[in-house]
Amino acid sequence: MSQLVIAIDGPAASGKGTIAAILARHYGLPHLDTGLLYRAVGFDVISAGGDPADGPTAAAAAHALDLQAVDHEAIRTGAAGEAASQVAAHPAVREALLKLQREFAAQPGGAVLDGRDIGTVICPHANAKLFVTATPEVRAHRRFAQLKAQDASATYDAVLTDIRRRDARDSGRAAAPLVQAADAVLLDTTEMDISQAADAARRIVEAARARAV
Repeated sequence: MSQLVIAIDGPAASGKGTIAAILARHYGLPHLDTGLLYRAVGFDVISAGGDPADGPTAAAAAHALDLQAVDHEAIRTGAAGEAASQVAAHPAVREALLKLQREFAAQPGGAVLDGRDIGTVICPHANAKLFVTATPEVRAHRRFAQLKAQDASATYDAVLTDIRRRDARDSGRAAAPLVQAADAVLLDTTEMDISQAADAARRIVEAARARAV
């Protein structure tokens, strides 16, 4: 197999980003967390005083996005995550970022991409597709553990409410909704630690590679 493209989709705090990073290191491939693109766009909109629910405003920010200038710490906040979910619902934003993501996936040797529409829209012909998920309650605990170090006012209940709201928005949007690709393998990480989840993901990828031989 000359090129290995691994597409990983799933809802917020499912573990998909960490799994993607581990797989990228294991296979020596570049990794793109596509959620960061939408976080960066959402962050730019709210930083400029705009409304991420406004399509033209969000699309303009997507077209102007400079990946080299992204503040990776700033876009990890809960506010940036909420804004990301809002801007991602706009077809014009997704179209603006589509070319960038597909060019990343087309690199010699392949790549690992994680997001919410990688296996269905960005890389429909990926060699291996995973849909990583976990219960909303477990995902909320994971996200709360991340956020409480940044925001002392964060509460588990508020994070769970946000997780459920984002799930509904991401799954219900008209533009590239969050759905499991028909040929993606489901990986439920609810009862797994990250080491177990990564091992399971590697087995899924290896099985896909074996089928392609």
